[in-house]
Amino acid sequence: MTYHDKSYKRFFSDPVMVRDLLMGFIHEDWVENLDFSTLETVKNQFVTDDFRQREDDIIWRVQSSDGWVYVYLLIEFQSSIDRYMAVRMMNYVSLLYQELIRQKQFTPSGKLPPVFPIVLYNGERRWNAELDIKGLIQEISGSLNRYTPSMRYMILDEGQWVAEQPESTIHANLVKALFRMEYSQSPESLAFLVANLAEWSEHHPRLKKVFLGWLKRVLLPNRFPGVELDEINDLYEVKDMLAERVKNWTEEWKAKGLEQGLEQGLEQGLEQGLEQGLEQGVALTRIQIAKKMLLQGLSDKLIIDVTDLSVNELQGLKEQL
Repeated sequence: MTYHDKSYKRFFSDPVMVRDLLMGFIHEDWVENLDFSTLETVKNQFVTDDFRQREDDIIWRVQSSDGWVYVYLLIEFQSSIDRYMAVRMMNYVSLLYQELIRQKQFTPSGKLPPVFPIVLYNGERRWNAELDIKGLIQEISGSLNRYTPSMRYMILDEGQWVAEQPESTIHANLVKALFRMEYSQSPESLAFLVANLAEWSEHHPRLKKVFLGWLKRVLLPNRFPGVELDEINDLYEVKDMLAERVKNWTEEWKAKGLEQGLEQGLEQGLEQGLEQGLEQGVALTRIQIAKKMLLQGLSDKLIIDVTDLSVNELQGLKEQL
């Protein structure tokens, strides 16, 4: 298990993250009846059929108005989509039920408690596997179909959620902030998210520490290779580092643009006149720099600030790419 995967397991081993996950992403009536103060982890004591202990799932239970509800969270960070995830989830939920039977964890009426199975996925491809095992089983004519098993799981595709939801939808939700940071496209956006995260996590020191470790060891080294992070010990320091980096980038881009513009302008000036050559060279370089910045996923605000292009000029460049 990579440090990234371990970090996610630490994130969702905290009741605050599980609460924000359910409240922020599961828009169903039963969630409104949950008492999140009763959230508690369930030790995963069962093993799969190959006798390996499960490492990428977390089980919680929480009281509702109708009794205990179990939440089975599977963290799926594989690059490929498991077409038969519905079979896996049915197997895991069955193993959980067998363990509950062994422990005699029944409802007052003697039945098994409900289980909510959810898969957290952050691969590049959008999730397209069947959500119900019934969809994987060939239908046949006649009464045999009545014996076809059915169990549905919930998929939370991070990339799809980020693509479909505006940035303003995070609303002090730590899980939404985590997903936004995973897919942030610019240092300014990341700095904004980290600043909010630092404020929201003030009363959750354990989570704050996990977020800091994940930023230092996973996200920031991947986004900014070579950046020195050893001396950073607080989320506010991460925010300040990102803000300083944006400032330095702006100055570097402007200096580079001026240098290239003068160079090209002087070359053209030999043929067209110095003044006209300078103007054309600088204009050409501004466009080249803007294109490079667009390809790097930098924000419109930063590109306009660096290149002095208008909003319409920048939009025209986007349409060309």
